[in-house]
Amino acid sequence: MQTLQQSYRGFSLLVSLNSDRALFVVAIPLALGLGAYLAGL
Repeated sequence: MQTLQQSYRGFSLLVSLNSDRALFVVAIPLALGLGAYLAGL
């Protein structure tokens, strides 16, 4: 049971790290696109 709890904690940490990375992967091109759009106005 304790091993299951530790593996679940590690899995949730992995998911939180990956969601943070996915947020950056989406946010950086969005910011670059917005900057290019505003520069073109």
